[in-house]
Amino acid sequence: MSAILFKNARLIDAQAGTDTIGTLAIRDGKIAGPTGMDDAQIIDCNGKCLAPGIVDIGVKVSEPGERHKESFRSAGLAAAAGGVTTMVTRPDTTPAIDTPETLEFVRRRANEASPVRVLPMAALTRGRQGREMAEIGFLMDAGAVAFTDCDSVVTDTKVLTRCMTYATSLGALIIGHPQEPILSAGAAATSGKFASLKGLPAVSPMAERMGLDRDIAIVEMTKARYHADQITTARALRRLSRARNSGLNITAGVSIHHLTLNELDVGDFRTFFKVKPPLRSEDDRLAAVEAVGTGLIDVISSMHTPQDEESKRLPFAEAASGAVGLETLLPAAMRLFHNGHIDLPTLWRALSLAPSQRLGLDTGRLSAGAPADLVLFDPDAPFVMDRSKLRSKSKNTPFDEARMEGRVLGTWVAGISVFPEP
Repeated sequence: MSAILFKNARLIDAQAGTDTIGTLAIRDGKIAGPTGMDDAQIIDCNGKCLAPGIVDIGVKVSEPGERHKESFRSAGLAAAAGGVTTMVTRPDTTPAIDTPETLEFVRRRANEASPVRVLPMAALTRGRQGREMAEIGFLMDAGAVAFTDCDSVVTDTKVLTRCMTYATSLGALIIGHPQEPILSAGAAATSGKFASLKGLPAVSPMAERMGLDRDIAIVEMTKARYHADQITTARALRRLSRARNSGLNITAGVSIHHLTLNELDVGDFRTFFKVKPPLRSEDDRLAAVEAVGTGLIDVISSMHTPQDEESKRLPFAEAASGAVGLETLLPAAMRLFHNGHIDLPTLWRALSLAPSQRLGLDTGRLSAGAPADLVLFDPDAPFVMDRSKLRSKSKNTPFDEARMEGRVLGTWVAGISVFPEP
């Protein structure tokens, strides 16, 4: 592999908490010291930002079963264009990724087709049906980095307790979806005056706290390693804080859509704004933004969920939930920076360092010896989002026609350029 020397770069180092102008060298796929680089390719960054590549937990790639919505090739290209160097993929496919054989298929397809790293998660229960524990040990041996039933919440508390107990014995990470499943069934909006005026089936924000309360109790009982995929309400944040302060091994994430959009955005019944859980009030959104800034919420993710046109061209209450986000994650996150809510090192802690640490990866750092997974971007470059130009097969983004800032200029995985495409 050739060596590269990035000069005049604005280095965003989440580990050190710094944002400084400097030089970064990479050799043989690793970050190296700047000495002995006489043979290096020199890239002048012209003061643009150079940061560790984004590690995105919770990406749905629709292989196997729904390849027309998203393939590993299309998702990988979208990730590279969005500065995402590692996709941690969900098991809510058809069929679910609940056996070593299915997981092996996914890993093989990902290695063949994706220009970025792919780390698969596996189902917690067979078929994500919440009745019988999946083969957690065998799936770990096959390469699963975490276990989750995604938005199919395990309703049988005894089954969930058994899963967490067994996972604890193996050191496996459980990723939960905090939501009371009966209350939240069929919901398209968050309950309140706005949902009532629009006549939308709604769910109380309390459903999230109730789901989190149950999961926290089981974590306390089993000592499991647990990550809440999305915490989106102030009520749940208070419970999360209490659990963390009591020493439980709990981390939490939030989607970029819940940090940058609120319940009023569904006012025109545009189904691209229908996500799960539904968009929250402005007070809840601001509480989540503050929690990212303080570190109470550890991880920001895209929760990339491709849906085809037929799934979205329906009345709002009947349309499928989800939005694509691999390419829009970085520019949407820049809204938090430009609004003065979160600085870039703190933002990259949530986008790259914290997810890397939770999964036990060496990525997310600019220190010597770390993988040379990098993104070069201009945080101030303005553009109008055009969904037709997205590299994802599905185009269901809520940011269509939105004015945004932040453009990826280059992405490297293990020191190899993956964007712009060679």
